[in-house]
Amino acid sequence: MKTMPCVLLLTLVVTLGSTVVCAAAGPQFNVGAVNNTGGLVVFVAVDKGIFAKHGIDGKVVVRNTGPELSKALDAGEIDFGAANVSNIPVALERGLNVRAIVGYVGGSFAKATDDNMLGIIAHPDSGITSIADLKGKKVGTTFGSMNDMYLVEVSRKNGLSESAINRINSTPAAMTALFDTGNVDAMAVWEPYLTRMLEKVKGARLLVRGGDLVCFCAAMHAKPETVYRDRDATQRLVNAMAEAARFVRDPKNLDEVGAIGARYIPGMDAELIKRTHKYWVYDMRLGKNSAKAFNDAVQVLIAQKKMKQPFDPAKYYDTSFIERAMKEHPEWFNDLPGER
Repeated sequence: MKTMPCVLLLTLVVTLGSTVVCAAAGPQFNVGAVNNTGGLVVFVAVDKGIFAKHGIDGKVVVRNTGPELSKALDAGEIDFGAANVSNIPVALERGLNVRAIVGYVGGSFAKATDDNMLGIIAHPDSGITSIADLKGKKVGTTFGSMNDMYLVEVSRKNGLSESAINRINSTPAAMTALFDTGNVDAMAVWEPYLTRMLEKVKGARLLVRGGDLVCFCAAMHAKPETVYRDRDATQRLVNAMAEAARFVRDPKNLDEVGAIGARYIPGMDAELIKRTHKYWVYDMRLGKNSAKAFNDAVQVLIAQKKMKQPFDPAKYYDTSFIERAMKEHPEWFNDLPGER
């Protein structure tokens, strides 16, 4: 974190260009985000000047996946990053020392499962009509991400072992082309790519959506020295995320949210973001269900032999900052389910 008297604010590090604003001095953070609609809160905080409103000079660094953000954080390339419960427990067991202070995407505060944005689709030439038909088939997924955990859990629920499916690793950006060309028989994927594939590939079949099997929930975290060096600066970042999330959830802002997302996510169009917005939850609150979602994911990761033993979520989550935001600004949370 740095402080400068007049700074280049809120620069998005993507090939599309940057937005530059000169403003009064404030804490300078490199904030990591993933280049999909899960990052809409961060993108809106940048585009609408909400970070700046809260005195944050935020340079947003975009990566393809949560694990990539964790590596960038560990390397000191970013100050704050986001990761899903499908991968952050593995990084924590391996020694990554971070504290989660605010949500990023998902609805883990209200309940410990949230997967309506996830689904599995079959290519029309695959002969697949049910989950049971995935046995021996090539199924696209993203190793270490929540769509892969979802695929494994759906398969197990339907009597298929993880090894019974030929899982093909793919980056989110490459998934549509991989499915379109028939190089995989099926795809486990999240929105809006799920809807895009269904619309693009005539005859594609939706095998399953959601089911309350996993939690596509991620939190924003940082190294302890960043979180606690200046608690006021951290609180301001949390407040900005909470206010931006309220903007993202407000139905009257849907057109603007779609347009913002299309500017920040390569290859994404505003109408597709708008049509699939209903499948996502943008709740920045963290609580006991967040810890349960974390523990549930750890059990899956242990079963997959990606982790050796449980990890205490209390060593990861620090809910004090978001709890203060909830107490001081109830208007940012008054549309959300669950006790406030």
